[in-house]
Amino acid sequence: MDVSKDWLDTHVVPGGAAGRFRNDAAGIAELAAWCQANGVELVVMEASGGYERLPFLLLWELGVACGMVNARSVRRFAEAMGFLEKTDRIDAAVIARYGEVKRLQPTQPPSAAQQRLKALVARLSQVTGDLTVQKQRKSATTDAETIASLDEVIIVFKRQSRRLEGEIASLIDDDPQWACLDQAFRSLKGVASRTVARLMAELPEIGVLSNKAIAKLAGLAPIANDSGKRSGRRPVRGGRAGPRSILFLIARIVARYDPHLGAFHQRLQAAGKEKMVIRIALARKLLVILNAKARDARKEFANAT
Repeated sequence: MDVSKDWLDTHVVPGGAAGRFRNDAAGIAELAAWCQANGVELVVMEASGGYERLPFLLLWELGVACGMVNARSVRRFAEAMGFLEKTDRIDAAVIARYGEVKRLQPTQPPSAAQQRLKALVARLSQVTGDLTVQKQRKSATTDAETIASLDEVIIVFKRQSRRLEGEIASLIDDDPQWACLDQAFRSLKGVASRTVARLMAELPEIGVLSNKAIAKLAGLAPIANDSGKRSGRRPVRGGRAGPRSILFLIARIVARYDPHLGAFHQRLQAAGKEKMVIRIALARKLLVILNAKARDARKEFANAT
């Protein structure tokens, strides 16, 4: 299924049945009935800047399993298969074929609590960014009337920030497993409540996947680039930008207090590694540590229950 703001274009493989439905509750209900009539086992869709959320959640509620795929991977698959043209109908057919070739498994929908946590964390990030902008504007002006106006806006954003932080903390405390994970993460000095909330909202797989898989999911796993006798530079690419950015930010802070991470940082510097290489390596090392703590916390919680 190709997803846009207003429309959902579909293509079934095998068979080639195609359809178009509106991207709203009524259209998605029609789509679910159409899928059942055509014996659809899985609806495959790309992440489309948020337009996919409503059909993804509603289709699951209506008993139709869905799977999510990376848009860049699908585009490269299309080019490799000779599909240079790009229309909604062609994209739907390519996505269906990609899901079939990859033998894609369903992507389980997040719980209501997970959805709310992600929404609250996203809004807190927006408010924090807006607050920073207003403070910068205040520091750049000397006009008394402008400063007074900015002060009013800053007060509003600070109030919203405190309210959102309180709601996030309550949501985490009310969930026994989340509370256990929160305690495990914050046992590392330098990992604050906002960091915990970001990781739990945007990287819920932490503690479930292997160290290699979680690093790849966050875009912190080096990609092999060797050919014959050549051993090329191993870049990092893709992954979830939100968790990666927060790990970049706090890894240096945690390294000041954690002896193992601090020693790792010093070894990299002594070896003459580039600053960006050190930054990526520290973030990946911290993620591996957090993943191990989350894995232990999940086991402890499972045994306790």
